Amino acid sequence: MSKRIDSHQHFWKFDPVRDSWIDETMAVIQRDFLPEDLEPILKENQFEGCVAVQASQSEEETHFLLDLAAKNDFIKGVVGWIDLRNENIEGRLQFFSDQKKLKGFRHVVQGEADDFMYGTEFRNGIQALKKFNYTYDILIFERQLSAAISLVQDFPNQKFVIDHIAKPDIKSASINSWKRDIEEIAKYDNVWCKISGMVTEADWKNWKPEDLKPYLDVIFENFSADKLMYGSDWPVLNVASDYHEVVKTLEDYIAEFSIDDQNKIWFENAKAFYKL
Repeated sequence: MSKRIDSHQHFWKFDPVRDSWIDETMAVIQRDFLPEDLEPILKENQFEGCVAVQASQSEEETHFLLDLAAKNDFIKGVVGWIDLRNENIEGRLQFFSDQKKLKGFRHVVQGEADDFMYGTEFRNGIQALKKFNYTYDILIFERQLSAAISLVQDFPNQKFVIDHIAKPDIKSASINSWKRDIEEIAKYDNVWCKISGMVTEADWKNWKPEDLKPYLDVIFENFSADKLMYGSDWPVLNVASDYHEVVKTLEDYIAEFSIDDQNKIWFENAKAFYKL
């Protein structure tokens, strides 16, 4: 069994106001999810560690995750939140720069206007990341892919990773425009992609592995095993599945791949991208 890293999961102390995106349809995750909940699940599925990713938009969130990472060795890296539009962005990045486990940042762009990534202040923030060697996680819906293409094009030296394969509409099996944009964005050397968050874009109650296959085919054809990494999106995945089922779906899909390529997907790519 090769080493494994879960490149994408979340922790929170549930707050109904702050976490209002977790509505009644997601009642199963309306509670706290902390390292002691995840660690046994990782062990059970042969993972040696994970990357904790921001879920709320505040520097408090970044401190919260860094604090958990300091106390739990299995949290190998943190993708935090910072206000990239802050005119003193360099000062804020400098403030965090001695935090060894802080690897990069993310903004919930899926919740913003479709032209958000063209904004001058936002791009000024992206520009500042390189100096501190921070990565950037792109969280978008598929309709925002064209803006993401423009972003990765304009910052060729910045490392980007697309979360949740850019959230195509798997539930209605719509694939063509998403596929076209994935083919385009995958051409850029500075872009990776996480195999994560797929089950929550499918039909929560009735999805089957074959519903995901056409989308997996597209990302593997375009990014190849060199640029893809596994992420569970735990605990969000619980609304549609469980940890083991999500892992098994990918295990089955890549079963025929070389051991080398499997190692890249489960471990090496996340390790290299985030410098874990």
